Amino acid sequence: MSGHSKWATIKRKKGALDAKRGKIFTKLIKEIQVAAKLGGGDENANPRLRSAVLAAKAANMPRDNIERAIKKGTGEIASEAYEEITYEAYGPGGVAILLEAMTDNKNRTVSELRHIITRHGGNLATSGSVAWMFEKKGLITIDKKVCSEDDLLLIATDAGADDLTTEEEVYEISVDPMHYEKVKEALESAQIPIREASLTMLPKNTVKIDEKLAPKILALMEALEDHDDIQNVHANFDIDDSVLRQIQESA
Repeated sequence: MSGHSKWATIKRKKGALDAKRGKIFTKLIKEIQVAAKLGGGDENANPRLRSAVLAAKAANMPRDNIERAIKKGTGEIASEAYEEITYEAYGPGGVAILLEAMTDNKNRTVSELRHIITRHGGNLATSGSVAWMFEKKGLITIDKKVCSEDDLLLIATDAGADDLTTEEEVYEISVDPMHYEKVKEALESAQIPIREASLTMLPKNTVKIDEKLAPKILALMEALEDHDDIQNVHANFDIDDSVLRQIQESA
Protein backbone atom coordinates (compact mmCIF):
# COMPACT_ATOMS: atom_id res chain seq x y z
CA MET A 1 0.00 0.00 0.00
CA SER A 2 1.43 3.36 -1.03
CA GLY A 3 1.89 6.20 1.40
CA HIS A 4 -0.92 8.73 1.44
CA SER A 5 -0.39 12.18 -0.09
CA LYS A 6 -1.18 14.57 2.74
CA TRP A 7 -0.32 17.54 0.55
CA ALA A 8 -2.99 16.48 -1.97
CA THR A 9 -5.58 16.61 0.81
CA ILE A 10 -4.40 20.01 2.01
CA LYS A 11 -4.42 21.40 -1.53
CA ARG A 12 -7.96 20.18 -2.06
CA LYS A 13 -9.14 22.06 1.03
CA LYS A 14 -7.52 25.29 -0.09
CA GLY A 15 -8.50 24.95 -3.75
CA ALA A 16 -10.71 28.03 -3.72
CA LEU A 17 -7.80 30.16 -2.54
CA ASP A 18 -5.56 28.82 -5.31
CA ALA A 19 -8.19 29.73 -7.89
CA LYS A 20 -8.31 33.30 -6.56
CA ARG A 21 -4.56 33.57 -6.99
CA GLY A 22 -5.01 32.94 -10.69
CA LYS A 23 -2.40 30.17 -10.76
CA ILE A 24 -4.60 27.26 -11.70
CA PHE A 25 -5.41 28.38 -15.25
CA THR A 26 -1.74 28.97 -16.05
CA LYS A 27 -0.81 25.47 -14.91
CA LEU A 28 -3.72 23.82 -16.71
CA ILE A 29 -2.98 25.62 -19.98
CA LYS A 30 0.64 24.45 -19.86
CA GLU A 31 -0.44 20.87 -19.21
CA ILE A 32 -2.94 20.92 -22.08
CA GLN A 33 -0.36 22.41 -24.41
CA VAL A 34 2.35 19.87 -23.58
CA ALA A 35 -0.10 16.95 -23.64
CA ALA A 36 -1.27 17.99 -27.13
CA LYS A 37 2.31 18.41 -28.29
CA LEU A 38 3.34 14.93 -27.14
CA GLY A 39 0.20 12.95 -27.99
CA GLY A 40 -1.76 14.97 -30.52
CA GLY A 41 -4.86 17.14 -30.25
CA ASP A 42 -7.49 14.37 -30.28
CA GLU A 43 -8.83 13.99 -26.74
CA ASN A 44 -10.23 10.54 -27.47
CA ALA A 45 -6.84 9.22 -28.63
CA ASN A 46 -4.74 11.07 -26.04
CA PRO A 47 -5.51 10.04 -22.41
CA ARG A 48 -3.20 12.68 -20.95
CA LEU A 49 -4.89 15.43 -22.93
CA ARG A 50 -8.32 14.09 -22.00
CA SER A 51 -7.44 14.23 -18.29
CA ALA A 52 -6.04 17.75 -18.68
CA VAL A 53 -9.16 18.97 -20.46
CA LEU A 54 -11.41 17.41 -17.81
CA ALA A 55 -9.40 19.19 -15.10
CA ALA A 56 -9.72 22.47 -17.00
CA LYS A 57 -13.48 22.04 -17.33
CA ALA A 58 -13.74 21.26 -13.61
CA ALA A 59 -11.93 24.56 -12.97
CA ASN A 60 -14.48 26.36 -15.19
CA MET A 61 -11.95 27.27 -17.84
CA PRO A 62 -13.67 28.66 -20.97
CA ARG A 63 -13.73 26.27 -23.92
CA ASP A 64 -12.00 28.89 -26.09
CA ASN A 65 -9.00 28.84 -23.75
CA ILE A 66 -8.86 25.05 -23.88
CA GLU A 67 -9.04 24.92 -27.67
CA ARG A 68 -6.38 27.63 -28.01
CA ALA A 69 -4.03 25.70 -25.70
CA ILE A 70 -4.55 22.52 -27.76
CA LYS A 71 -3.78 24.38 -30.98
CA LYS A 72 -0.62 25.83 -29.43
CA GLY A 73 0.46 22.32 -28.50
CA THR A 74 -0.17 20.91 -31.98
CA GLY A 75 1.60 23.85 -33.62
CA GLU A 76 -1.46 25.41 -35.23
CA ILE A 77 -0.77 28.56 -33.20
CA ALA A 78 2.74 29.83 -32.45
CA SER A 79 3.68 29.61 -28.77
CA GLU A 80 6.46 29.18 -26.23
CA ALA A 81 8.29 25.84 -26.28
CA TYR A 82 7.84 24.32 -22.83
CA GLU A 83 10.10 21.55 -21.55
CA GLU A 84 9.14 19.10 -18.81
CA ILE A 85 11.70 18.78 -16.01
CA THR A 86 11.63 17.01 -12.66
CA TYR A 87 13.56 18.50 -9.75
CA GLU A 88 14.32 16.77 -6.46
CA ALA A 89 14.78 18.41 -3.07
CA TYR A 90 14.82 17.98 0.67
CA GLY A 91 12.76 20.20 2.93
CA PRO A 92 13.03 20.89 6.67
CA GLY A 93 13.28 17.69 8.70
CA GLY A 94 14.55 15.74 5.68
CA VAL A 95 11.16 15.65 3.96
CA ALA A 96 11.57 14.38 0.38
CA ILE A 97 10.09 16.64 -2.30
CA LEU A 98 9.57 15.90 -5.99
CA LEU A 99 8.85 18.86 -8.30
CA GLU A 100 7.33 18.55 -11.76
CA ALA A 101 7.97 21.67 -13.81
CA MET A 102 7.29 23.04 -17.28
CA THR A 103 9.59 25.82 -18.36
CA ASP A 104 10.89 27.69 -21.37
CA ASN A 105 14.06 28.68 -19.48
CA LYS A 106 15.72 25.95 -17.38
CA ASN A 107 18.44 28.21 -15.97
CA ARG A 108 15.91 30.72 -14.65
CA THR A 109 13.69 28.04 -13.17
CA VAL A 110 16.40 26.15 -11.29
CA SER A 111 17.84 29.41 -9.92
CA GLU A 112 14.46 30.56 -8.63
CA LEU A 113 13.62 27.15 -7.14
CA ARG A 114 16.98 26.95 -5.38
CA HIS A 115 16.33 30.36 -3.83
CA ILE A 116 12.84 29.36 -2.62
CA ILE A 117 13.97 26.04 -1.18
CA THR A 118 17.05 27.43 0.55
CA ARG A 119 15.08 30.33 2.03
CA HIS A 120 12.68 27.82 3.61
CA GLY A 121 15.38 25.63 5.16
CA GLY A 122 15.77 22.99 2.48
CA ASN A 123 18.11 22.21 -0.39
CA LEU A 124 17.98 20.99 -3.98
CA ALA A 125 19.08 17.37 -4.27
CA THR A 126 20.94 15.45 -6.96
CA SER A 127 18.97 13.53 -9.56
CA GLY A 128 17.79 10.17 -8.26
CA SER A 129 18.26 10.91 -4.57
CA VAL A 130 14.54 11.51 -3.96
CA ALA A 131 12.66 10.01 -6.92
CA TRP A 132 13.04 6.42 -5.65
CA MET A 133 10.86 7.29 -2.64
CA PHE A 134 7.84 7.81 -4.91
CA GLU A 135 5.91 5.69 -7.38
CA LYS A 136 3.66 6.68 -10.26
CA LYS A 137 -0.01 6.03 -9.55
CA GLY A 138 -3.40 7.03 -10.82
CA LEU A 139 -5.31 8.95 -8.15
CA ILE A 140 -9.08 9.24 -8.46
CA THR A 141 -11.16 11.26 -6.03
CA ILE A 142 -14.86 10.65 -5.42
CA ASP A 143 -17.20 12.72 -3.24
CA LYS A 144 -18.51 10.66 -0.32
CA LYS A 145 -22.06 11.79 -0.88
CA VAL A 146 -22.41 10.08 -4.28
CA CYS A 147 -22.00 6.45 -3.19
CA SER A 148 -21.17 4.11 -0.32
CA GLU A 149 -17.62 3.01 0.42
CA ASP A 150 -18.54 -0.67 -0.04
CA ASP A 151 -20.07 -0.11 -3.48
CA LEU A 152 -17.15 2.03 -4.61
CA LEU A 153 -14.58 -0.46 -3.32
CA LEU A 154 -16.24 -3.32 -5.19
CA ILE A 155 -16.40 -1.45 -8.51
CA ALA A 156 -12.89 -0.03 -8.25
CA THR A 157 -11.12 -3.23 -7.20
CA ASP A 158 -12.93 -5.28 -9.84
CA ALA A 159 -11.53 -2.86 -12.43
CA GLY A 160 -7.99 -3.13 -11.07
CA ALA A 161 -7.62 -0.46 -8.35
CA ASP A 162 -4.93 -1.03 -5.72
CA ASP A 163 -6.33 0.79 -2.71
CA LEU A 164 -9.12 3.01 -1.39
CA THR A 165 -8.66 5.48 1.45
CA THR A 166 -11.23 7.64 3.22
CA GLU A 167 -10.79 11.35 3.87
CA GLU A 168 -13.16 13.85 5.50
CA GLU A 169 -15.26 14.54 2.40
CA VAL A 170 -13.91 12.19 -0.28
CA TYR A 171 -12.71 8.71 -1.14
CA GLU A 172 -9.30 8.41 -2.81
CA ILE A 173 -8.65 5.50 -5.15
CA SER A 174 -5.05 4.68 -6.07
CA VAL A 175 -4.41 2.53 -9.12
CA ASP A 176 -1.51 1.30 -11.23
CA PRO A 177 -1.18 3.49 -14.35
CA MET A 178 -1.81 0.39 -16.46
CA HIS A 179 -5.35 0.11 -15.06
CA TYR A 180 -6.03 3.84 -14.63
CA GLU A 181 -8.25 4.31 -17.69
CA LYS A 182 -10.08 1.02 -17.02
CA VAL A 183 -10.97 2.09 -13.46
CA LYS A 184 -12.17 5.50 -14.69
CA GLU A 185 -14.34 3.84 -17.33
CA ALA A 186 -15.81 1.45 -14.73
CA LEU A 187 -16.75 4.36 -12.47
CA GLU A 188 -18.28 6.28 -15.37
CA SER A 189 -20.25 3.19 -16.45
CA ALA A 190 -21.59 2.90 -12.90
CA GLN A 191 -22.59 6.60 -13.12
CA ILE A 192 -20.30 7.56 -10.24
CA PRO A 193 -19.13 11.16 -10.80
CA ILE A 194 -15.37 11.64 -10.61
CA ARG A 195 -14.32 14.76 -8.72
CA GLU A 196 -10.63 14.63 -9.70
CA ALA A 197 -8.48 12.17 -11.61
CA SER A 198 -4.80 12.34 -12.53
CA LEU A 199 -1.59 10.38 -12.83
CA THR A 200 0.58 11.46 -9.94
CA MET A 201 3.52 10.45 -7.78
CA LEU A 202 2.65 8.97 -4.39
CA PRO A 203 5.19 8.44 -1.61
CA LYS A 204 6.00 4.81 -0.84
CA ASN A 205 6.21 5.76 2.84
CA THR A 206 5.53 8.94 4.79
CA VAL A 207 7.42 10.85 7.48
CA LYS A 208 5.42 12.16 10.43
CA ILE A 209 5.97 15.89 11.00
CA ASP A 210 5.43 17.48 14.41
CA GLU A 211 3.89 20.85 15.27
CA LYS A 212 7.28 22.61 15.16
CA LEU A 213 8.21 21.55 11.64
CA ALA A 214 4.71 21.57 10.12
CA PRO A 215 4.46 25.37 9.55
CA LYS A 216 7.88 25.39 7.86
CA ILE A 217 7.00 22.48 5.57
CA LEU A 218 3.65 23.97 4.61
CA ALA A 219 5.20 27.38 3.92
CA LEU A 220 7.75 25.77 1.59
CA MET A 221 5.11 23.70 -0.20
CA GLU A 222 2.91 26.74 -0.81
CA ALA A 223 5.85 28.81 -2.05
CA LEU A 224 6.74 26.07 -4.53
CA GLU A 225 3.12 25.68 -5.67
CA ASP A 226 2.95 29.43 -6.30
CA HIS A 227 5.86 29.32 -8.74
CA ASP A 228 4.56 29.70 -12.30
CA ASP A 229 6.77 26.92 -13.70
CA ILE A 230 5.74 24.29 -11.14
CA GLN A 231 2.95 21.97 -12.22
CA ASN A 232 2.95 19.55 -9.29
CA VAL A 233 4.63 19.25 -5.91
CA HIS A 234 4.87 15.85 -4.21
CA ALA A 235 6.21 15.23 -0.72
CA ASN A 236 6.40 12.31 1.70
CA PHE A 237 5.28 14.05 4.89
CA ASP A 238 2.27 13.35 7.07
CA ILE A 239 0.74 15.77 9.59
CA ASP A 240 -1.94 15.00 12.15
CA ASP A 241 -5.22 16.82 11.47
CA SER A 242 -5.09 18.25 15.00
CA VAL A 243 -1.77 19.94 14.18
CA LEU A 244 -3.23 21.32 10.95
CA ARG A 245 -6.16 22.80 12.84
CA GLN A 246 -3.78 24.48 15.29
CA ILE A 247 -1.87 26.04 12.42
CA GLN A 248 -5.06 27.27 10.75
CA GLU A 249 -6.39 28.74 13.99
CA SER A 250 -3.16 30.59 14.70
CA ALA A 251 -2.86 31.96 11.14
